[in-house]
Amino acid sequence: MFRPYLSSQRPVPARFLFAVLALLLSFTSNAQTKTVTVYGLVQGFNQKPLEAATVSVLSVSKSANGRSDTLRVNGITNADGVFSLKATPTNDMYLQISQVGHETYWEPLLYLAGTDRINAGQIVLREAVKALDNVVVTAKKPFMQLGVDRRIFNAEANINSRGGTAVDLMRNIPALSVDASGNVQLRNSTPTIFVDGRPTILTLEQIPSDDIDKVEVITNPSSKYDAGSTGGIINIVLKKNRRNGMNGTVSAGIGHPEVANGSLSINYRQGKINFFASGNYNRSGGVATSEASRINKKNGTVTDYFNQVSETDRNRRFMSARIGIDYFWDEQNAISVSQGFTDGSFKSLETQDQEYADAAGTLTKTGTRINEDEFGFNRRTTQVNYRRTYNKPGKEWTADFTYSGGNNSGFSNIANRLFNPDGSPQGNPNLVRNEGMGDGSQYTFQTDYVNPISENSKLELGVRSYHNISNDKLDVLSLANGTATKLPLSNNYGFREMVNAVYANYSNTLGTKWKYQGGLRIEQSSFEGELKDSARQFGYNYPGKGSDIWKSIFPSLYLTYEIKEGQDLQFNFTRRIRRPNFWQINPYVDITDPQNIRVGNPTLQPEFTNSFEANYNRTYEKGNILISSYFRNNTDDITQYSDTISQQALENLNNAAVSPNALLTTFINAERTNRMGLEIAWQHKFKEGFDITPSFNAQYRDVKANVNGLNLSNTGFNWDAEITANYKIIRPSSKLFNNFAFQLNAEYESPRVIPQGREKAQASMDFAIRKELLKNNAGTIIFNISDVFNSRIRGSITETDNFYQDSYRRWSVRTFRLTFSYRFGNKDLQIFKRRDGGGDGEGRE
Repeated sequence: MFRPYLSSQRPVPARFLFAVLALLLSFTSNAQTKTVTVYGLVQGFNQKPLEAATVSVLSVSKSANGRSDTLRVNGITNADGVFSLKATPTNDMYLQISQVGHETYWEPLLYLAGTDRINAGQIVLREAVKALDNVVVTAKKPFMQLGVDRRIFNAEANINSRGGTAVDLMRNIPALSVDASGNVQLRNSTPTIFVDGRPTILTLEQIPSDDIDKVEVITNPSSKYDAGSTGGIINIVLKKNRRNGMNGTVSAGIGHPEVANGSLSINYRQGKINFFASGNYNRSGGVATSEASRINKKNGTVTDYFNQVSETDRNRRFMSARIGIDYFWDEQNAISVSQGFTDGSFKSLETQDQEYADAAGTLTKTGTRINEDEFGFNRRTTQVNYRRTYNKPGKEWTADFTYSGGNNSGFSNIANRLFNPDGSPQGNPNLVRNEGMGDGSQYTFQTDYVNPISENSKLELGVRSYHNISNDKLDVLSLANGTATKLPLSNNYGFREMVNAVYANYSNTLGTKWKYQGGLRIEQSSFEGELKDSARQFGYNYPGKGSDIWKSIFPSLYLTYEIKEGQDLQFNFTRRIRRPNFWQINPYVDITDPQNIRVGNPTLQPEFTNSFEANYNRTYEKGNILISSYFRNNTDDITQYSDTISQQALENLNNAAVSPNALLTTFINAERTNRMGLEIAWQHKFKEGFDITPSFNAQYRDVKANVNGLNLSNTGFNWDAEITANYKIIRPSSKLFNNFAFQLNAEYESPRVIPQGREKAQASMDFAIRKELLKNNAGTIIFNISDVFNSRIRGSITETDNFYQDSYRRWSVRTFRLTFSYRFGNKDLQIFKRRDGGGDGEGRE
């Protein structure tokens, strides 16, 4: 039967919250002289059993200051939505039931003398659509939630990425774009990637999407976060499970081309101890194509033409495992320890056809290039997290240590052959072998303290120390005439990076409408790189001298004005730093493509960003909308730069199968880049089972750069749009069609300017079908198609006085995947013998 609600929602007293926290951390005894059992069934607004809802029996009386509540007992519902609590009977008992995304249920209980059981019946909680600290919460987590300083994307709600990697998930997140190499950009800038709030040496392709709980996108991070996040922060939060008993999920999938994946996650919670473990296997393949057409010039006159077409057969495989334990030794202290392992190998075989023509377009020669590449790696991550809470709500102290380390090794064999127009060989083939290995370690120490000084004000303090150590060695050998000769582009390279930081944030209110948060972060940073064979050293150190002190100070300010309930305006400013990454400064010469050579710049310096945002956020009954305008001023902007290869560089690459008219791409510090943009993100639920999440971003970019007298300045406008639509069939009378869910994700990116040209437009679409089945919907079958029209292609046009090049690259191809997953669990399973003998413990942790 349905139970009525009170006309107004009752606030939850602070002491009740403390009681719930104490319940989660330890078992309590409720043995009484005389007890009555209160039991019932709780369902969500979707008519399904509601697991882990908080159920409380209270005594309510009137006091001089208003209502006074006394907690008798509380617990949680089991997997079937059932609860059973034993409480001391009174004449003023009330039943309270709460769950995130639902309205709180509140109903008096009628106790008849002499009875020992009270049947509360079948209780259905209503859906709550409201803002909690500007985060939209519903019973079933929506794909997108809006926070004060971030957007939160629920990975479970995105069925297009199931069975894939973090790259597949990023492609379906509004405002993010993924290039041909799997690199992510946020508002056309490179964001900092965190895993559980800490740096990682894992790439996105090495993180299974099924391991991800949510992705937090922070467009303009406050002083609390690492200042080296000019392009924003993407924080990948891994799944954590702390429900009582034994539970877990197992899944397996197959697909085309050469797709296979499987995973197992298991969790056991009893009393003060929580164990968790997970393992994943992921394999994918496919043949990706790329093309390039170039016109070479001299003094504005065409000298020759070049075309190439490549097909790369890729096979990627990796395995990961994670194990850990949480220990809650009392109500206020908890420690977590986890260990992760990742192992994988990437193999590829590239076949390239080349055509060379003179100024008249007459074929002068052709060429073929075969590149066999194999790369293996292993990674390990250790985390130790300590948390202490206090009796004061919101006050806490945390201390964390994270270690990430691993090594890699690989080789490639390159064979380049040239032919005359009649097909006869032109000279001897160029044979090159690359052999490389390396290792790296990252250490992060961090402690944070949060103290709510009053109801409206809060102080946050923190200290962080980050250390990154890397060593790599690459030998490049020419195999001409059967003799192995080490080439000058061989590289023996190492670096040490350190960032020490302290920060303080303070937030408060001004009147009834304004809120503010101000912060200051001070960072000491250094980078020490060395080319070991030549003893050449390079790097930076801030603040190295008094004039550099501004390069170590990073303020932030947030102002929020509440127009009315559900509507607010926010203005914010931050200053950030972007430090060059490994590949941008490593002077390793990548000759995989003989016509498009890449090399790092060891003298590259960090860039600095002054970022301004104005946001309008509105939450309404069926969704929310966020409108953002932003301006970013990047000084010393790290920018990609291409030019034809010099004669000296060509001589250094002798016998390395490199074309004399190859392009050499590296990185430079532009004078500045300004970006101005408007972004709209909207989420709307039309009816039960149907919702859409469209987004739109428009940006004007102004680049000012000059290299060796060459003006690389450029301006231009670009925009992109994306939409995710979800539809679920809710028809309980039909076992076949009920719980069928469909998801469609489509995106379009317009052309955008780069310093020497523009990137081409791109459009793509993903589609997925999901069916829940078996008892309690424990089983799920998902069929998805990634890149439905096989159109996910990254193209660019580069133009200078010396050449014009039109090219595109593909990293992945259209993929079909079928995945089955099954949830299992036993809430009553107990491995360790209970020491407390009081009560039956039904419905409690």
